[in-house]
Amino acid sequence: MTTFTTVFVILFFIFILQTVWLFISELAGKDLDLLMIIKFLAFSMPRIVPLVLPLSILLSSIMTFGNLAENYEFAAMKSSGISLQRAMRSLTVFIILLSIVAFFFSNNVIPYAEYKFINFRKNIAQVKPALAIAEGQFNDVGFYNIKVNKKSGKEGNTLTGITIHKKSKIGDGSKTVIKAKDGELISSEASSILQLVLNNGYYYEDIVPKKYEDRSKMPFAKSSFKKQIINIDLSELNKVDVNDESVANTNTMLTVNELNYTLDSLNKNMKTDIISFTENSNSRIGFPAKKKMVAAKAKKREPLPNDILSLYTNQQKSDILKIASSNVTSISYAIDSSRTELFNKQKNINRHLLAFYDKFVIVFACFLMFFIGAPLGAIIRKGGLGLPIVFAVLIFITFHFINTFGKRIAQENGMTPFMGAWLSSFILAPLAVLLTYRATNDIGLINMDVILAPFQKVIKKLFPTQN
Repeated sequence: MTTFTTVFVILFFIFILQTVWLFISELAGKDLDLLMIIKFLAFSMPRIVPLVLPLSILLSSIMTFGNLAENYEFAAMKSSGISLQRAMRSLTVFIILLSIVAFFFSNNVIPYAEYKFINFRKNIAQVKPALAIAEGQFNDVGFYNIKVNKKSGKEGNTLTGITIHKKSKIGDGSKTVIKAKDGELISSEASSILQLVLNNGYYYEDIVPKKYEDRSKMPFAKSSFKKQIINIDLSELNKVDVNDESVANTNTMLTVNELNYTLDSLNKNMKTDIISFTENSNSRIGFPAKKKMVAAKAKKREPLPNDILSLYTNQQKSDILKIASSNVTSISYAIDSSRTELFNKQKNINRHLLAFYDKFVIVFACFLMFFIGAPLGAIIRKGGLGLPIVFAVLIFITFHFINTFGKRIAQENGMTPFMGAWLSSFILAPLAVLLTYRATNDIGLINMDVILAPFQKVIKKLFPTQN
């Protein structure tokens, strides 16, 4: 217990430093008081637990059982009739209790902390609006991407060299670029509206004509201004809407019950979209409905000639072919657009499924790391922080890499979300069984005789001994 607590605290501190490094641009030089920094880190800490907990179990179990084997305590236990499984029994009960706690932590604490973390970042931007925009890079703020060359003033609210890209609406290819010499950020704690006052600037806007043939002309509008005010609703930046695909990572804020409800809604929404797209496609190409097809088959019609166009004049043929070509182009664009939309919706469903399975993967990961670490420590017979750390890091990096790799593929529909979430567990589970078997039967980690036997046979054939 003491070894596990010590290892957990050390690893947790290391991962906290990594979190600080990731968010250093939001914390450093922002005139934040100590309390705000502590809250910022406190809300980001729970997301580290699913990484730290399995690694802590793995390392502490290797160290504990390695010390017992190194000091020949296992030999004394076995001589007294105590097997490895019996020695692991009490710790197995502890791991079961720890896994239950880990599940409730992952299902309740982490979603709440994610919600508080994102909203706390929004509140910081309201109190100190300069935090919403960093120098020398484009910042995603609401419906705008904002870049400033320099910030000055007491709160960093005075901006110089402003470039703004306004995001276009879904299905609209228009682009708007706003440039201003300088400006100022204005906000209030009582309001979620962030005002950006721009001075001495101009904007360009691409205009997308309704007629497709006019788009090749690339019309645009240009205007200048001495003062312009842009209102940005910060409450929309982190609004949790599980049906909105533009909001990222909302799946991490949901519990198991909420994920089940959300997945049901997302699947129904996707099925409705597929049916709607099918019906619209049929209506575009003039494909008759099922009832009309049955009625048409009931009526006897004269057979049409093989070359239907021969029934029309040359002018009518030209018009028919133009209409057909236009319809094919229109339907092709509609299919591409719908395919992209449905693919994005499927990715959103996959993310929610992965978040659902992650609640249970952490439970199994605790068992898996214990049944890898305990027999491995008994086999290598080394305690302390030397060799156990090497084995623990290698095993955990393998586990984490496979887990990340599986999730990425599952998000892109390369495999099912179930397999993506459980891939690392399925791959390392045989290793846990093998190590437990070898440790129980006092077999070393690697049987060198088996490996060297083929080479020894070859050497004996090449260099036979002379009597």
